[in-house]
Amino acid sequence: MLVRQEFRPFARVDAFEFGLCERLNRVCRRESVRNAFRVVSRLGDGVFWYLLMLLIPVRYGAAGLLTSLSMAVAGAVGWLLYKALKSRLVRERPYITFERILPGTRPLDRYSFPSGHTLHAVAFTWIAVAHFPGLGWVLVPFAALVAASRVVLGLHYPSDVLAGAALGALIGFAAVLAC
Repeated sequence: MLVRQEFRPFARVDAFEFGLCERLNRVCRRESVRNAFRVVSRLGDGVFWYLLMLLIPVRYGAAGLLTSLSMAVAGAVGWLLYKALKSRLVRERPYITFERILPGTRPLDRYSFPSGHTLHAVAFTWIAVAHFPGLGWVLVPFAALVAASRVVLGLHYPSDVLAGAALGALIGFAAVLAC
């Protein structure tokens, strides 16, 4: 009798990335660091981006309105894409797979691949900076902190973040071309 093994396409990658995840997650044991990354992650849930989409038209007028609309469409496309991928690829989060990784905050959903926070941070940053380069000094570091927060808080593997960044860059690039 053949016994089917569970299909786990990420099992080897998870094991490979475990050491880095654990090292980065260790900094979360310091309450001040954990709280700082929690704030960044929470802002990356959407609060920061929605506020940015509201303020860009106030600052830049009609050109800003078009940029904000482009960001909103990119956000919807990104949401649909990452939800579809997460529901099909079902990669468990690092803190679920490895007990030595502690969750620094509660996730928005169960699965980790790709990072939706990173996807949206990169897409929104790409679009906003393409239209208004002066925003780059704030948006690029913030997007990088959002991406880092996902691994530091034990919610994502580095490859989840890299995949989210790549998808976000593609969506952002396509949105800029479309305008």
